[in-house]
Amino acid sequence: MRNIANYLLIMQILSKKILQIGALSLILYNSLCGQITKPKISNPDSINNNHDSTIKKLKFINTAFENASQLDWEVDSDGVVNLSLIYDHEWSSPNRAANHWFFQIQADPGSDLTLILKNFDNMWNGQKAYPVSVKTKSLISEDGINWNATPTEFIAGNRLKFQVHMKSDKLYVASVEPYTLSDLEKLKKEISQNPLIEITTIGKTVEGRPLEIIRVGHPNAPHRVFIRARAHAWEPGGNWVVQGLIRSLLQKDAMSYLNKYCVYIMPMANKDAVVRGRSRFNILGKDLNRNWDQAADSNYAPENFALEHWLENMIRKGKKPDLAIDLHNDNYGNLHISRPNVNLTKYLENMKRLETLLYKYTWFTEGATGGDFRNPGTFGEGLLERYGIDACIYELNYEWIVGLNKLPMGKDWELLGKELRDVFFDYFSH
Repeated sequence: MRNIANYLLIMQILSKKILQIGALSLILYNSLCGQITKPKISNPDSINNNHDSTIKKLKFINTAFENASQLDWEVDSDGVVNLSLIYDHEWSSPNRAANHWFFQIQADPGSDLTLILKNFDNMWNGQKAYPVSVKTKSLISEDGINWNATPTEFIAGNRLKFQVHMKSDKLYVASVEPYTLSDLEKLKKEISQNPLIEITTIGKTVEGRPLEIIRVGHPNAPHRVFIRARAHAWEPGGNWVVQGLIRSLLQKDAMSYLNKYCVYIMPMANKDAVVRGRSRFNILGKDLNRNWDQAADSNYAPENFALEHWLENMIRKGKKPDLAIDLHNDNYGNLHISRPNVNLTKYLENMKRLETLLYKYTWFTEGATGGDFRNPGTFGEGLLERYGIDACIYELNYEWIVGLNKLPMGKDWELLGKELRDVFFDYFSH
């Protein structure tokens, strides 16, 4: 046995030596034949020059302000600024989202920079979901107030590439025109002394920020509309809409509207995530447009718990909303009319009337979901199932407004808000 073991050991050593000799022979052969070559670099100094040039021009990517997006950044060897968005993750789920970008470039005036945004490989119910496309634009602003579109190139890897020119030493970049918590506070201050306004705190967010309901109009009006905005943090369209609606209902010509209905608004449901610059979920990972088919969790989703409690109080007082709309942003722009297992006859009639009036009075053109469409657990379906409230989701297209043939901006969504007052007036005239 010892002889066999020694024999095997000798053979193993010899095998290794043979392999080493073979490898050395192959290297020598390839070298003699000119087959071993160094990587071809046409101008090795140009790579370092591009990188160094950008480093000298670019001072910082600033995200230290309200609603700025969470991201990492670096300058590659070509001098391109690569920005990696940080995904927003759902609690106890593989779902993740990165839709929101909002940051400030600090660089030398007169410099030109190339940027690439990445990490748009969102996950939804086990499937990839991509929030950007060839139609996606980016917005830029010198002051964070006046915004303009800049073209982007949709490149391999679901990335967006674009160039910016620095007119000054600072430039803001965003996915859509931002609406921050500070903007909401300015609106509340503007309207708070109006006798037609009542602002009621109904609860707090996870981090303790107050959640309010803004009532516009007379509490004893014959009909009531409820609107929620900003359940998903990156979707500011709803805030612009309710701002436009509130201001229009406080104009001198609005008394006929307020004689027919009053409006209750939850203007910013997901305040913590808005402030922190997140995309979809609250800061504990809960989706505030899900689980409306059951009682809300007061610990993980206090934002929904507060709203649910307020709705139930309104119902007990005999003031159940006649219509409820949850405002969102996506790249389609539909009304989401869900069809749970309840008697839908009257509900579908009312939703068809709402759709028709949106066509009549606003720039809405995208239509509504049809057939047997369902989205279980969403705000619209949950309020209909649990409380008998005619409710729906209204998605505002963030890439393009077909009815206006333009990229959406805050003023366009404010216009829609103003036009909604006629929609609601006619809706309740039948």
